[in-house]
Formats: sequence, structure tokens, C-alpha cells
Amino acid sequence: QVQLVESGGGLVQAGGSLRLSCAASGRTFSNYDMGWFRQAPGKEREFAAAISRSGGSTYYEGSVKGRFTISRDNAKSTVYLQMNNLTPEGTAVYYCAAQSAGTDYYTVSGWPYWGQGTQVTVSS
Repeated sequence: QVQLVESGGGLVQAGGSLRLSCAASGRTFSNYDMGWFRQAPGKEREFAAAISRSGGSTYYEGSVKGRFTISRDNAKSTVYLQMNNLTPEGTAVYYCAAQSAGTDYYTVSGWPYWGQGTQVTVSS
């Protein structure tokens, strides 16, 4: 089983940037596709971005495309989410997730491993 720990959340003004990190341990990191989801207050958890195990393919939810960038460093067993031009709608708990199946990136049920989440608050 893989363990995931997110960091890098915080309070930022609208238009600002944050970089989230997710450190993995317990299994060979390069065997897992990685994803970021977010859950706003009172809403369901939703897909934000994913990256293939090699880093060669990336996937984004429409509203974040062009503003968020997912990347990974397999030598450091870490995945990142660079978030630029943040808006108040980006206020949420951001979760890192891992899967080895290579399918169903866009739904929560497709990801068996989750971190505890990190809070991002965007003020207007």
C-alpha cells in the first residue's frame, strides 16, 4: 500500500499562486499514476488533474486547464500541483491520490489511495 502526505496549502489572494506537494512512501512510486482532487465546502470531491506514471501524459479538469500544472519527480517520490491565477472558487481541501490501474482518472472511485488533504483558501 502506498502512503501519501500533502503539503503546501495555505491562504492566498485571488490571482496568486501556490504549489502543492505530495510525498509518497511504501511502494515504488513510478508504478503509480497520480492525481489531485479537490473538495469545496458543501460539495463533492472532484477531479482536478492527473499524471501518468512516467510523467509523459497529463490530464486536467476544464476549469483549471491553463492555470494548474501537475508534475512529478519519480526520484523524489513526489507529485506537485502548481496553481496559478487562483480564484475564490479554488477554495477547497486538495487531496493527492494514487492508482495503478491506469484507468478511470476522472472519478473518485478510480483512486484507491488517498492523502489526508491540505487546505487551500483563496481570498477575494
